[in-house]
Amino acid sequence: MTETKLARIRLMMGPGTLPSRGSDRMDMTRYRKSGKEQMTGGEMLAAIPEISGVANVTVDAGNTYGIAGVDDLCRLSMAMQKVLDDPSVDGVVFVQGTNSIEETAYLLHLTLHSAKPVVVTGAQRPFTAMSTDAHLNLYDACRVAACADTVGKGVVVVTNGEINGARDVTKTHTYRLQTFRGRDLGILGYADADAIVYYHLPARRHTLTSEFMLKPGVSLPRVEIIYVGVTSQPGLATAAVAAGAKGLVIAGTGAGSLGNLDGELSKIAGEGIVVVRSARVGEGRIVREDNWQHPGMVAADNLSPQKASLLVALSMAQTGNVDDIQRMFNEY
Repeated sequence: MTETKLARIRLMMGPGTLPSRGSDRMDMTRYRKSGKEQMTGGEMLAAIPEISGVANVTVDAGNTYGIAGVDDLCRLSMAMQKVLDDPSVDGVVFVQGTNSIEETAYLLHLTLHSAKPVVVTGAQRPFTAMSTDAHLNLYDACRVAACADTVGKGVVVVTNGEINGARDVTKTHTYRLQTFRGRDLGILGYADADAIVYYHLPARRHTLTSEFMLKPGVSLPRVEIIYVGVTSQPGLATAAVAAGAKGLVIAGTGAGSLGNLDGELSKIAGEGIVVVRSARVGEGRIVREDNWQHPGMVAADNLSPQKASLLVALSMAQTGNVDDIQRMFNEY
């Protein structure tokens, strides 16, 4: 009888709720102040022995990886690329805080060059809490990373028994477990008790088909996000540029209206600063040729402002041509 060979998965970690230890089992909101150190990968694997039955998981020696800023994420991507290039590794699970999972996943989705599974996961409740989601999310993430059907799908986010694509996933609730959603585009599949099941594929360019390459020592251009509301007044965008921003993403009202910043942003775009029109509403596309478009501006399609800021930073590192940047937003 032939023994089934388990997939070899590397566990990489950043800071976050999933490996946190609260002061007691009811500590679900102040665990960062508990004074207890984050659990190591080895400690978590020992506490969830069921993982050893679905994958051969080894803990990365480089833990813990920073995730606070875009430079941290670029360093993470380059470190993960080296792991994926190792022929003894079949896939990666990355654990981090849920607040910025969608940004980490999307940057990895755009900059990693491998068909191997990359799964990002986190938790809404610390590892030590009553009814924590940490245990099952980590277990399911390892299952999804070990699943042959995950190959070639780019980076995915696995939480609450659901598999979301990196491009579309977003956090939608502060504390509930069902926080991660693909909004109007939906999930890719399920991590159910009996099987990993996919129903959809990521349609936009990613990973192996991506043109974005990161290089050590090279920082991405500074991009700032400006949120527009009826109280917003001219001067915000000018201040951001004065502070060093080379690109601006506007979380506009409705279908991307610039509100009271319209004239200011039109002038800034005309001066060569890349202005990307996005929306604060959470669903739907921004159309380039519409009521609020000015020469030199880029439409974010249906990317959230936070994801648009990553794509435009990567795009600006390669070109200053807004039509080429618009092409990238149309393709990724």
